[in-house]
Amino acid sequence: MTFIKVTLFTDRDGRARFREEPVALAGGTPQAMLSEVFPSSGYQLRHSPVGFRSQWHCTPQAQWVFILSGEMEIGLQDGSSRVFKPGQHFYSADTLPQGATFDPKVHGHWSAQRGTQPLATLFVKG
Repeated sequence: MTFIKVTLFTDRDGRARFREEPVALAGGTPQAMLSEVFPSSGYQLRHSPVGFRSQWHCTPQAQWVFILSGEMEIGLQDGSSRVFKPGQHFYSADTLPQGATFDPKVHGHWSAQRGTQPLATLFVKG
């Protein structure tokens, strides 16, 4: 049994991309399969009002993002985007490449609230 981990990451060319990776659920019981325990260093909650949209940015520190309510859109430099709804998640590891100076025409992603409800998110720091 596996869990699908959606990851927003920085590719070799410095651009943000999405990929999906399986996470093995090898522990627990057939009624409650578990992954290994992953480390975390804390969590943060965020409320974003209707109409919120960030500037281009990189994630300062890898973190899980869980959508609690509302909808969140993540836009990439290639013009594509992905919308996450309540109960969905992604692992944000789109960090600035070591030694690079941030260039909003190459690096990062933007995030925005979508729909009619404010966006509530939970960030679990890696």
